[in-house]
Parts: sequence; C-alpha cells; structure tokens
Amino acid sequence: MRQAIALCWALAVLLWLAGSAVLRCGLPSATAGPPRLRRGILFMIDGAGGFEASSRTIRQTAAEDKLPLEVRSVRWTHGYWRVISDQTHASHMQRAGRKLAEQLLLCREEAPEEPIFLMGHSAGCGVVLCAAENLPPNTLERIVLLAPAVSSKHDLRAALRSSCLGIDAFTSSRDWGCLGLGILVAGTTDRSRLNGAAGKNGFQPIRSCSADEVLYTKLRQYPWDPSLSWTGHKGGHYGSYQPGFLRAFVFPLFISSLALHESGR
Repeated sequence: MRQAIALCWALAVLLWLAGSAVLRCGLPSATAGPPRLRRGILFMIDGAGGFEASSRTIRQTAAEDKLPLEVRSVRWTHGYWRVISDQTHASHMQRAGRKLAEQLLLCREEAPEEPIFLMGHSAGCGVVLCAAENLPPNTLERIVLLAPAVSSKHDLRAALRSSCLGIDAFTSSRDWGCLGLGILVAGTTDRSRLNGAAGKNGFQPIRSCSADEVLYTKLRQYPWDPSLSWTGHKGGHYGSYQPGFLRAFVFPLFISSLALHESGR
C-alpha cells in the first residue's frame, strides 16, 4: 500500500516539475516577453455551509502567481452555516449540478477555444460530479476533486466521459473529523454512510466491461502522506487548498493542460 502511495506522489512530483518549468518559460516576466499560455477557465465549487474559503484562497493564490486562469466560483448552498442542509439535501444538490452543467455548456459555446476546468472541495464535489454527469463527452478539460464528501463507491463513469483528461482526486486517511465522524453522522452527499467518503478512503472503480477498464485509467488518486506536511497540508479536511499544496500539486495539473493546448494537442 505504501508503495502505491509513493508511486502516486512520485507522479505528482513529476507533474509539479513539469508545471514549474512551464511557469518559468510560459508566463510573462517583468523584463522578458515569452508568449503567454492559453487562458483557461476554472469553475470552483466550495463545500457545504457557504463559507467560500476554498474558492477565495484558490482565486487569491492564482492571482498572486499570475496564472492564466479565470477562477469562477459557483454558489449553490442553502446559505451561510447551513452545513447539514447542504450535506443531506440530495435533490437540492442535483438541481445545483444540473444548473452548473447548463452554465458550463454556455461557457463552452461562448469560449470554444478556452479549456474549461471543474474543481470542487468536500460537498462541492457532489455538485461537480452531478454537473459532469449531465455533460456530453469531452466537454471539460479536467476535473479535480479535493477531499470529496461523496461515497467511495460513487459511479464516476459518466463524469470521466465528460472530461478529456479525466479526474484527479486528492484524498487523506487522516481526515477523520469531517470525512470520518461527520460522514457517520450526516452521510455522504450521495446519501451513503456504510461505504465511507471517497475523500478519506479513495474511490472504488466500477468495472463491468473492458470499456470501463479503459475509462477508469482516467482516474488518478493521490492519497495524503505525512511527507507532504511542508506544503501546509497536514492531512486534515482543509489542507488540500492551502497555498503551498495548491502550488506544489494542484495548479501544475492546470498548467500542464494549458501547455498541451498551446502545443496543439
């Protein structure tokens, strides 16, 4: 198991190195004039409770690093501090997901050349997956899930089809508060208690045929490890959107995608 975790993070480090190289040569500096990367549009969906901490941190960090990303936060919750309502009201979440899918299709129509990324944190990942499941194949560039509060047995096949580069999921077995005790009390966003949250235990692929085997190669999971504490991610529920972790492992996913577009993938 530890070998598998080490392999996942070795791949993530390689992505970070590639992204860092792109940042050095692809973004404008104060003195030189290297060409800009193609701009991407990132739809960010916060978790339950309307706190909007993740989208605020992501937007601020991306702006500080001058990333070619337009960050659009999507409000979907019942309101400020209404965590339980957001976590347990499945029909509300599904409506929010379908509405988000409409926004994404409109964005695709208005900006056909710009890659669209979709990212969620915690319960917001339920909205993300519902939206992705209602999109045509290859509408999105990449889906990123931070500490997803959905069931570990959630069927990802439709969402994987909607994204050219698939899904990257960041998990942590140390998230025993929100995704451990919290899920035992309130359940996952897709109304499961027995299977546990994917953000804690990881997703379990659903494979019923050879096509599913191929589809699930587009799912990449990155379990947290104590060696990553230097990024500010200590294994808890909110660590995956700390600026150091974003810069080291999350933003390079978007930068590598934009670089592929720029090279005419």
